[in-house]
Amino acid sequence: MTTQKKPVSLLFCLLMDLAGYASFAIPVLGEFSDIIWAPVSALIFYKTFGGWKGAFGAVFNFVEEIFPGLDFIPSFTITWLFKNIVSRYKSFAINPS
Repeated sequence: MTTQKKPVSLLFCLLMDLAGYASFAIPVLGEFSDIIWAPVSALIFYKTFGGWKGAFGAVFNFVEEIFPGLDFIPSFTITWLFKNIVSRYKSFAINPS
């Protein structure tokens, strides 16, 4: 028996990016919270997207969250857009039906 993975919602991705961005709200303390948030966010990213794209994205997400000043990059949302819009466009361009 195989289980089908539910598609990831855009709202979930936006909320995850907002959570990562929230560390900017508390100037000095926020960067220390990234020490905890970075690995948690990377694990959630991998579990959400899976496969090699999820693994690569999780590493990118970890680096983006752990380094100061990079929290503004919406890695969850960018991945969602790539999976849901760019991939569909590419498949349509290859196999227009």
